[in-house]
Amino acid sequence: MTEKKDTQVKKVAMICAKASIEDVYATLVMANGAVMEGMEAKVFFTFFGLDAITKKHMNKLHTATVGNPGMRMPGGLPFPTLLGTIPGVEAGVSAMMRSQMDKLDIPPVDEFLDMITAGGGEIYACKLAMDMFKLEKSDLSDHVIDVLTIGDFYAMAGGEGSQIIFT
Repeated sequence: MTEKKDTQVKKVAMICAKASIEDVYATLVMANGAVMEGMEAKVFFTFFGLDAITKKHMNKLHTATVGNPGMRMPGGLPFPTLLGTIPGVEAGVSAMMRSQMDKLDIPPVDEFLDMITAGGGEIYACKLAMDMFKLEKSDLSDHVIDVLTIGDFYAMAGGEGSQIIFT
């Protein structure tokens, strides 16, 4: 008789490299879901994703209106990319997105980070991106445990039952 191997996901390591509302919240929702399911969750913010954990930007994220093929207007019609170039449109769309999120009681980024870390999730920043953007750890949310190289993050992300998710 063959022994059945446990293939259940036990650990997720997520990499967030973009700062649009939809990309950051995809990462936060998945990380929070992982900790709620009892999984180990580690989130690594790199490049523009650092805005999600930078005190100055974290609660002021925008929706990408240019080059976003999934963008829809009310009624489900495709959003013409050209409209996204008009001054004020991105801010308006972002405000509408935040309003919809408020109606669903989706917390702001800092509160989401509270929930993730309270559940045992870990938040990290990318050293290379920090150096490129001339950021210091003091610029980041207090939720950030450390600034790591990608090699350090990969070393933490491994093991049986692990998944790496790039959002």
